[in-house]
Amino acid sequence: MNLSDSQTGGSGFAAPRRVSAMEAVLTHLREAIGRGDYAVGDKLPSEAELCRRLEVSRPVLREALRALQTMGLTASRTGKGTFVISSGPVADPTFGDYAASDLLEVRRHIEIPVAGYAAQRRSAEDLDHLSHLLERMERETDTTAWVAMDTLFHLAVAQAARNPVFRRVIEEIRDALARQSAFLNELGGRREQSNREHRAIVEALADGSEHDAVEAMSHHLERVETTLTSIVRPAAADSRTTAPTEGGQQA
Repeated sequence: MNLSDSQTGGSGFAAPRRVSAMEAVLTHLREAIGRGDYAVGDKLPSEAELCRRLEVSRPVLREALRALQTMGLTASRTGKGTFVISSGPVADPTFGDYAASDLLEVRRHIEIPVAGYAAQRRSAEDLDHLSHLLERMERETDTTAWVAMDTLFHLAVAQAARNPVFRRVIEEIRDALARQSAFLNELGGRREQSNREHRAIVEALADGSEHDAVEAMSHHLERVETTLTSIVRPAAADSRTTAPTEGGQQA
């Protein structure tokens, strides 16, 4: 079974979306667990065996296994392997030390007003930094590098608000933000959409519009939550086309 090969499909009027080989592997393992091929308490095959069966590289497989753990389907036991702990994903996955719901709640209460303050207080240097960062993100094709810049972007917005407490809060959740960003981009194809949302935020800051900045950040966080929900509870979301490539690029 080669999950690196492209596949086509889809329904309705939505354009097909290319997704990574990691998503194809995750979907395969997730469905196998849901069917009971791997029951609760079962140990998954070794990484070497799964790579052989699915014909994917070890880094791709490890990303998929990490996603399974984030969803609450499996747990890794040092020296023993990966075990199935649930037949269905948890409604509230964990990113680092924080549950997704807690993370989103804090982000709504912090980052939305922060964007408004930043529109009023940003300096020319802040705008130059954000614009340069955004341009790099729009050119970047490597997910890991993009995720690192994503967290820097949100830190830079907090910096532009000219309140060190805001930046300290974003610093505290920085690791969780990076984990969530990687999860959403690998499984939800969020990168291009995030770039557009980030650009709207920067444009609002450049215009000095508190209202537009608040609206742009609100929209960004709403889309984050919607995408997360569609991944964790796919039955409630529209069907997505899977045409995987190991590079993880979208069509």
